[in-house]
Formats: sequence, structure tokens, C-alpha cells
Amino acid sequence: MKFTRTLLASALVALLAACSNGAQDSAQDAQKSADQAQQSADQAQQAAAQAPTQATEQAADQAKTAAAAAGQAADQAQQAAASASTAAPAGTAAAPASSAAPAAVDQAKDAASNAADQAGKAADSAKDAMKNAKDAAKDATKAAKGG
Repeated sequence: MKFTRTLLASALVALLAACSNGAQDSAQDAQKSADQAQQSADQAQQAAAQAPTQATEQAADQAKTAAAAAGQAADQAQQAAASASTAAPAGTAAAPASSAAPAAVDQAKDAASNAADQAGKAADSAKDAMKNAKDAAKDATKAAKGG
């Protein structure tokens, strides 16, 4: 009986560790998306600087807003991953058979995954805005050359 209890406790620890790793992966994905969004915002800013028109500046502002949203989502994912990693050991130490710890880890994992999705969408928005800024800059350059 004692061996079975120990075995179950070990399995729960391994399961919770795996779940918290999933949250950490989501947080890393969110951070990558935030970095991409920031790069897109920087490129949009450069395009707006080359051909400062209302359209390029508006697109650059949209890219900056999207990059900020991606950064916030990445922060949320990091916080959720931290919650998952602290919930896992705390739950196993206090009550190995408790279902509260796995539920908390699942919630944190879901939150990290959702935040990673939000960061990805924000990064896509920043990329679109950057493309719009570049297109607007090209149009402004053509118009200035009279073509």
C-alpha cells in the first residue's frame, strides 16, 4: 500500500511538472510573438520616417499598438507559467491526492496558451500594419516623383 501511494505521488509530480512545462512553452511562444511584433513595429516606424504621410504614420501607430498588445500578452503568459510552476510543487507537497493542484495547473496552462494566442494575433496585426506602412511609403514616394 505504501509503495502504491508513493508511486501515485511520483506520477502526480511528473504529471504536474509536464503541465507546467506546457505553460512555459506557451510563455516562450508568446515572447517570440511579442518580439516579432516589435520588429514589425520598428520596420513600420522606419517606413513612416522615409515617407511621412498620414497613412504611413497611422500604420506605424497601429503596429506600435499591436506590438504593445503582444508584449502584454507575453507578460500574461509568463505570469500564468509562473503560476503553473508554483501550483505544481505546492499541490503535491500539501496533498498528493488532491485534485485542486492539477486544476490550478490546468487553469494556468490554459491562461498561458490563451495569452500566447493573443500575442500571436497581435504580432500578425503588427505585421499587417508594417506592410501597410511600407505600401503607403511606396505610394507616397511614387506620388512625390510624379509617377
